[in-house]
Amino acid sequence: MLEIFLKTLPFFALIALGYGAGRTGFFSKEAIAYLTKFVFYFALSAMLFRFAANLSLGEIFDWAFVGAYLVGSFAVYAVAALVARQRGLTIAEMAFEAHTSIIGNVGFLGVPMLVLLLGEAAIGPVILVLAMDLTVFGSLVVVLVTSSKGSSSPSAALRSALSGLAANPMIVSITIGLIWSGFNIPMWQPLDDFVTILGGAATPGALVAIGASLSTIKARGLVPAFWLSGLKLFVHPIAVAITALWLFPVDGFAASVMIACAALPVAGNIYILAQHYDVAPQKISASILVSTVVSVATVSVVIALVKQIPL
Repeated sequence: MLEIFLKTLPFFALIALGYGAGRTGFFSKEAIAYLTKFVFYFALSAMLFRFAANLSLGEIFDWAFVGAYLVGSFAVYAVAALVARQRGLTIAEMAFEAHTSIIGNVGFLGVPMLVLLLGEAAIGPVILVLAMDLTVFGSLVVVLVTSSKGSSSPSAALRSALSGLAANPMIVSITIGLIWSGFNIPMWQPLDDFVTILGGAATPGALVAIGASLSTIKARGLVPAFWLSGLKLFVHPIAVAITALWLFPVDGFAASVMIACAALPVAGNIYILAQHYDVAPQKISASILVSTVVSVATVSVVIALVKQIPL
């Protein structure tokens, strides 16, 4: 356990470094925004493209894996949604609370950390979890929120969500990488060197960007934040473990990666989405902050546990 904690500590130390840089004003809000853009549009996209280009669709896609993750995640989603409705929240607030309870920081934190800690074989399962989070659940929250606000019909909301996915650099880079691999296109050495160098900036850049972004967050709405953080850090990985290890025939290693992804703290992009739709941004931001701080301990515990799963 201590060994795993010491391996995860540098990742969270980089987040703390970014937080300090933002909190002290060393990074302005404008600098934080541009750092995040650099990571999102360039460094992380280069890393994902390189990963995907060296995989086949068969190595990534697995119906049992998809079923286990979706069933486990939707179970937690349903719990969060029911509790939200019982508290008298609107459909839009319910959608964001449910979304927050299951969407972890797989892109900025999971991709670099889990691949390093669990090995390069984790690349395929991590990419598949990221793809499901972005396409299935990312589309669902947009459809629910826009439809509930009466700003568009469900079909129009879905078209808007799909167009947003088509413009998402993570989805685009994964898709291009898989097409590259599918057609067995040789990787030109200068191109490989380019994406390797650029992708190398993804890990430190993403982690510092997470911390810097957290420094701009004000922790308000702590009671729901602790509730949502608890769902994300504890209930979500347990639910996914049940479906992956007992309900679906998921390979042991792939199941361990899935569970580790489910244990990651709340994704920072949910706050941006909440701000865009003006739906409880303070509550969402507090959940991101609380879950990230608590995950310093919980992620290490989960990774230590999943390493015990028979392969």
